[in-house]
This record gives sequence, C-alpha cells and structure tokens, in this order.
Amino acid sequence: MSGYGPPQVVATGLRFPEGPVPMAGGSVLLVEIARGTLTRVLPDGSLSVVAELDGGPNGLAIGPDGAAYVCNNGGFEWIEAGGLLFPGHAAHAEACGSIQRVDLTTGAVTTLYDSFEGERLKGPNDIVFDEEGGFWFTDHGQVRDTGRDHGAIYYAAADGSKISRQRADMMGPNGIGLSPDGKTLYVSETMTARVWAMDIAAPGELAPPPPWAPGRFVGTPPAFRLLDSMAIEESGRICVGTMSGSPISRSAVPIGAMLILRRRRRGRCIVSAGRAPG
Repeated sequence: MSGYGPPQVVATGLRFPEGPVPMAGGSVLLVEIARGTLTRVLPDGSLSVVAELDGGPNGLAIGPDGAAYVCNNGGFEWIEAGGLLFPGHAAHAEACGSIQRVDLTTGAVTTLYDSFEGERLKGPNDIVFDEEGGFWFTDHGQVRDTGRDHGAIYYAAADGSKISRQRADMMGPNGIGLSPDGKTLYVSETMTARVWAMDIAAPGELAPPPPWAPGRFVGTPPAFRLLDSMAIEESGRICVGTMSGSPISRSAVPIGAMLILRRRRRGRCIVSAGRAPG
C-alpha cells in the first residue's frame, strides 16, 4: 500500500462489512451483509445497530437529506470454510433486491425501489449521489440455481418517484463512482475485472455506448483479480478494491474488521475486510 502507513484496526466481529462512510464525530456507518444491519462503529470500536434491514445490505451512501441510502441485494446463502464466512448463491430463487432509505434519527426503514418496469431488482450493490441529488447504482445480479443474472446500471430520484435503467446486460457491475467534474461515470465489473468509463449526457442520462461494450475501457489488473467497490480521489485517480490478491495482507488484517489507512501527507482511507468469522 504505497503512500499509506500501517493499517489500524478500529473494530472487529463485523459480519461481512461493506460500504464504510465516515460521519461527523468520528463514527463510521457501514452495512453488515450477513447480519442484515446498518451499523455504526464508534471511535472506541464499539458497535451500534442503527437499523435492521434484512436481506443483504451491500452498499451505502448518505443522501442530501442526511438519510442513509442502502443497496440491498436480497441476501446470500452463506458458506463457512476454514473459520471464514463466504457468500454463495442467492438466498432466494426469485430476485428480491431493493433500494432502502434509513432515517438515521429514528432508524425507520423505507423501501424506495424494488423493481423497474415490473422487473424485480436482482442484486443492487453500490451507490453514488450526484450534484443533482439523485443517485446512480449498480445491480450486480446474483448467482441462482438457474444461472447467473446479468447486471445493470440505474439512476434514481432520492424521493422514490423515478428510476431509469441506463445500461443492461453487464457482467457483474460492482463499484460505481463519479469523476470530480461529474461528467463521467465509472463502473467496475467483478467477473471481467474491467473498469469502464461512461459519459453523462444529461443529469441521470448516459450517452449511448460504443458497439460491444458498456463504455470506454479504462483498464484491468495485470494479474487475476475480482474487482469490488471503487472510489474516485479529488485528483481523478480511480481506486478499486479487489476480492483476491489484495495488497492488504491477510496475516495483517483481522477478517471482519474495519481499518483506517492513514495516507502520508493527506487524509485517511477507511477499508472493511469483508470475510467475517462464522
């Protein structure tokens, strides 16, 4: 992890944590997929459940109204091996993903979207808000007994009034982020290990894709990786997490932990190590 100091373990015992968001006062919000909760990690490492979400809360962002918006994939079957917990096939034969809003004051949960034009969301994964107050999210899809779902990219209004599908037939779209000027949407595909760039033609609308691809090819790792979430730095540099061959050594990071990586000369990066102990 060039440019970062050694990781600091802040909390342990999390059940497949994802989507950490730093909050005022030093706490961090995240979702625990296997526990089905929105959880707050306090500066002393203690945990507090903000809301019971059920299913499989997978991605998290804070909206302009201060509420938490959650991508819920509907839930996994879980596999225990070697003292670790791994996600397997979808927990349900039928798709049952959703986008949920959580009032951080009361813990009230509202389902904003669970379908598009009558078709159920398959496995919403990651989410990012734009300056207009709407949000982009990936639907990664799931693996079921009948095969693997195709994924998609959606744009939606935060009040639950409108949703549009902007890309379809993708291979496991996962992380999603916006360029600093808000003109480009970046998406990482898990299974193809590719990062794509897509021009935003108007708020909530992507420009048509080139032939045979969802967007402009940005890059792929030089060795085998499965791509996960992403973040875009102020400089425009794209940072993508991986689910294999991570630069974070397994021996150095407790599984099911939340870490703080302190970048030399600027800021900090919050990382969750998602394979929780069974």
